[in-house]
Amino acid sequence: MKHTYHIHGMTCNGCRSHVEQTLSEVDGVKNASVDLEKAEATIEMQSHIALETFQKALQKDGGNYSIHNPGEQHHNDTNPKENIEKPKGKGTGTFYCPMRCEGDKTYNKPGDCPVCGMDLIEEQNLSATSTEQWTCPMHPEVIKDKPGACPICGMDLVPMQPDLSSEEKTYKKLLKKFWIAVGFTLPIFLIAMSEMIPSNPLYDVMGQKWWNWIQFCLSIPVVFYATWMFFERAYRSIKTWNLNMFTLIGIGAGVAWLFSVFGMLFPDFFPEQFKTESGAVHVYFEAATVILTLVLMGQVLEARAHSKTNTAVKELLKLAPNKAVKVVHGNEVEVSIDQIQKGDILRVKPGDKIPVDGVLTEGQTTIDESMISGEPIPVNKTVDDRVNSGTINGNQSFLMKAEKVGSETLLSQIIHMVNDASRSRAPIQKLADTVSGYFVPVVVFISIITFVIWSIWGPEPVYVYALVNAIAVLIIACPCALGLATPMSIMVGVGKGAQNGVLIKNAEALENMDKVDTLIIDKTGTITEGKPTVEKIGVFGEHFNESEILHFIASLNSSSEHPLAEATVKYGREQKIEISKTENFSAVTGKGVEGTVDGKKLDLGNVKMMEYANATVSSEMESEVQFFQKQGKTVSYLSIDSNVSGFVVIGDKIKLTSAKAIKELQDIGIAVIMLTGDNHDTAQAVAKELNLADFKAGMLPEDKLKEVEKLQQQGKVVAMAGDGINDAPALAKSNVGIAMGTGTDVAIKSAMITLVKGDLHGIVKARNLSHVVMKNIKQNLFFALIYNTLGVPIAAGVLFPFFGILLSPMIAALAMSFSSVSVIANALRLKTKSID
Repeated sequence: MKHTYHIHGMTCNGCRSHVEQTLSEVDGVKNASVDLEKAEATIEMQSHIALETFQKALQKDGGNYSIHNPGEQHHNDTNPKENIEKPKGKGTGTFYCPMRCEGDKTYNKPGDCPVCGMDLIEEQNLSATSTEQWTCPMHPEVIKDKPGACPICGMDLVPMQPDLSSEEKTYKKLLKKFWIAVGFTLPIFLIAMSEMIPSNPLYDVMGQKWWNWIQFCLSIPVVFYATWMFFERAYRSIKTWNLNMFTLIGIGAGVAWLFSVFGMLFPDFFPEQFKTESGAVHVYFEAATVILTLVLMGQVLEARAHSKTNTAVKELLKLAPNKAVKVVHGNEVEVSIDQIQKGDILRVKPGDKIPVDGVLTEGQTTIDESMISGEPIPVNKTVDDRVNSGTINGNQSFLMKAEKVGSETLLSQIIHMVNDASRSRAPIQKLADTVSGYFVPVVVFISIITFVIWSIWGPEPVYVYALVNAIAVLIIACPCALGLATPMSIMVGVGKGAQNGVLIKNAEALENMDKVDTLIIDKTGTITEGKPTVEKIGVFGEHFNESEILHFIASLNSSSEHPLAEATVKYGREQKIEISKTENFSAVTGKGVEGTVDGKKLDLGNVKMMEYANATVSSEMESEVQFFQKQGKTVSYLSIDSNVSGFVVIGDKIKLTSAKAIKELQDIGIAVIMLTGDNHDTAQAVAKELNLADFKAGMLPEDKLKEVEKLQQQGKVVAMAGDGINDAPALAKSNVGIAMGTGTDVAIKSAMITLVKGDLHGIVKARNLSHVVMKNIKQNLFFALIYNTLGVPIAAGVLFPFFGILLSPMIAALAMSFSSVSVIANALRLKTKSID
């Protein structure tokens, strides 16, 4: 019989495999298959098995999975024990594994990754900086949102010091344990090394047997306190069969320590070759404690290095102000940042940080936007210009209206995007995952083979050589370095991109950008500034004059959010034109808009819109309009009651950086194609100015999408850059969608990379960033693979027959500890790379 059950708690393929294996091992189960996407388990059994039996099996090892019948409401009380492995959600917690073992799975408490055993690290967010609180130095229980006097003792309140980050707490805890380990390991090491001194003076004090007992006592704090976490992680890894670095450390150091204890208690059990001249068994307390201490040192160095990999986010967090000046009934009041609401009028003084996203309503200034856009030159701002949270005001005061607050601000979205991208997995990481899956079992097997070979063919004392070399093999192998190779580079690279105005949505986009050979770009807002202005109002016939044509165009466009429409409305108001109410308004994608104004049926747009409205464009009309189109201008026809009666000419300057950026992209072998909904003459004029040989005009959204698909079918890796709603389908379909940060929210959400400044030079930055990150990842993978490929055979003793070289387990531990640190250090080099 077969039954299908719902499984709760799975977030990754590792979870799926674990659940499937656990259910398959239940007595009476013939076969069990688990579907991660559907969160279902199909179980074939000989006879009916109670649901509680499966539940007990899933929770036997402290897991957080639960099983219940389809349609049955799940209650999360099947396992009341709360532990670190309980996730807050797939991607809603604040702690995650630096090796991304479980993809974007996060946890709500600090601790160890249940797969690789590494310390979880904390995601950086704005919550800690959003408000500033004050407390009394004498009565810390008093906490206020603003300065003042303590209600108990009357003392002035002082700003509260922020709590240490999770990273800092982990680092300080590990550092404390490290110094304790060093304090007890050093005398053990000196006692053991004294055996190399002729006529060892220590033996004049007491015999070797008693010195062994002293080493044993000194090793207890090291093993059972300072480094006990390694054995806990090793035990958990074996229990869940998520074999990792700590599996090897736990087995290697544990065997050395247990062997030594057993040798002290039962010396007669061992052959003579394991004993010294005094008859005491040779112990390895110094090897075990030194190995563990060196591994702990590596963890300390890693904890410190990890804190440097996300400095970009930390720097962005520093930009977030926690106070603002709000104008209330003409009075200026200082308020906390979380008290600001949309529509509030705020005063920004010289040198202050912009508190939220909004629009300037009074005054003018220059604003330093380099921390978000990556551009060092301050930007001039006047009334109606937008300003962003975290940017720094120049030397003039101004008023602004709050439009986006809290998580809606650009700064908050950047931090959120960087955090998400840092946790994502690049396709190249599949190589490391595949190797890591076989790594630990293979190393354990090599260790056993090493012991056997040395026991049979090794020199006397054969078993001593066999044991030491087998331990060295276990200790030097480091799957950790392999696992860190990709995510560390991704984290640093994504952060560097954010500092330069290039926002990466996920690691896959960063990897694919390095493979792009074809770039499709839109015209308006991508190549051009996206700040259109009306240059002429034209009239056909004698039924209407220029003012009436402008009245109809501005009134109809007042219901549209398109940048070209906003330009006509703005121009109409400047010309003191009355704006009438529009009825039955609708936008025809890629063609134009239609509606009724003053009882007249209006259609405004390109030639296709006129065809849609059954309005005929005569050859004389086309000839007059082409004069402007050949200058690169955009022209929209206006039909009134299906008669073409006028037109509007709109100009949009080409960005100064567009030509340079296109040339740089072409120089590195990327084919650049312009697709625009504008007419052929306008497109040709723009293409000629930019030296673009390949362009297509009159493209509807579906046409752009088909063009992307056509290029992909030819084997091209396509990037699409655009800023409008009509670009969204092509952005989503392309291998890498690139949105201009100045564009619409739809385009930004459809894209994998967002350019904050909305500048083609940002694509050059994105390409360069992708190239240096992928190069860095390959270096890390090479170092990790070569390290293990050479280190394991040397530890096994392959050089001994030729050169008499053996690798001490302590040296192996030192090398292993620095292997992962070296990978992180190499990733940190990305911070010094230029992507301009």
